[in-house]
Amino acid sequence: MTVRRSAAALATTALLLGAAAPVAVAAPSPSPSAELPAGLYGTTDPTYDGVWRQSLAFLAQKIEYVTPATAAVDWLVGQQCDSGAFTSYRDAAKPCDASTVMDTNATAVAVQALVEINQHRDAANNGADWLKSVQNEDGGWGYNPGSPSDANSTSIVIGALARTGIPVNEVTTADGKTPYTALQSLAIPCGEEDGGAYAYQPGEKGELTANADATAASVIGLMGKGIASGTSNAVKDPSCTEGDDLSPEQSAQNGAFYLADTLEKSPYLEQAPMPGAEDTEPRPDYGNTADAVVALASSGHKDKAAASVAWLQKNATDWAKQGGPAATAQLVLAAHATGADARDFGGVDLVRQLNATGPAPAATALPSPTPTGPQPSSGTSSDDSGLGLGWLIGIGLAAGAGIGFVLSMRRKKQQP
Repeated sequence: MTVRRSAAALATTALLLGAAAPVAVAAPSPSPSAELPAGLYGTTDPTYDGVWRQSLAFLAQKIEYVTPATAAVDWLVGQQCDSGAFTSYRDAAKPCDASTVMDTNATAVAVQALVEINQHRDAANNGADWLKSVQNEDGGWGYNPGSPSDANSTSIVIGALARTGIPVNEVTTADGKTPYTALQSLAIPCGEEDGGAYAYQPGEKGELTANADATAASVIGLMGKGIASGTSNAVKDPSCTEGDDLSPEQSAQNGAFYLADTLEKSPYLEQAPMPGAEDTEPRPDYGNTADAVVALASSGHKDKAAASVAWLQKNATDWAKQGGPAATAQLVLAAHATGADARDFGGVDLVRQLNATGPAPAATALPSPTPTGPQPSSGTSSDDSGLGLGWLIGIGLAAGAGIGFVLSMRRKKQQP
């Protein structure tokens, strides 16, 4: 699930969390006068989200049968350290060293993107191996290695492991805890207030506070799926199951129950005001609403996301354009998961808009994706030969145009 933070939010979080925060959260900022690297999506400072927005763009392009440019994939590959880890952004001309701040979210989303575009599988596997090596004792992951586990980081890492074919249940700590164990420990029990929801992290006294974005991420993670999880053909009635020995699937459905109930009251989620802000009025949270839509659709509750999709179509397209590649990609993923047309989403061609934020794609195709029709691979299989028809068409178009199909090698971050 998305893990989106703006530079300001990151700085504020670090100040608020104090000792509980990672030592650092990103690589040093590039000089304001420095030119952006060739191949990078977006036009804003990539310090906190370069790898994130690049990878999210690839995931959204893949499900819409768009082949990213070689230069764009090359840039992403170049961000990886020899250890397999990625940072939020770094100067690739300098080698990674002890001062390089590794980022589990950037690594996990990059791994997912590389698997989905079917390129540089060795780099994806290397990233997954690194993620396994920095697993916390509770079975989960924090934003940076060694920081306390949180629902969003753990969920996106689960997606990376699953997409590389690693059985998540077998990624265990010395005392047998799994990534699912870590997520389930953040669940608010059914029958209690906000039952079914997930906390981002426990509070100082271990209390759990419902967090809609953490819940959406946890639903995806507990189902063992990645960010581009698509939709589920099984239609289910939301339910919240009580008990201490729930399966990951049951725990995921509990989270979906909470999201469905929340969005039934209002078609959009709200963004809490930043601490110290003069304006304390809640505002619509477009990105988290899109995340919740994907979580509901992928867990068998697409019908419960319909009003939210309609709301996004009417209200979120300007936000996506201003937000850049990551914001636009989020709407593409939400459209795809619910069978909406990303090329005519509230009158906006999101695919064209996304493509325009980076190098011209190597190839494009114009499919007619439907909820039940052929879809690009977005499951947990690691079989790289399972290319969708539209993807193959895209390859053919690239070859026919003489472009070639040599792609070289994709967090809760806010869009640039």
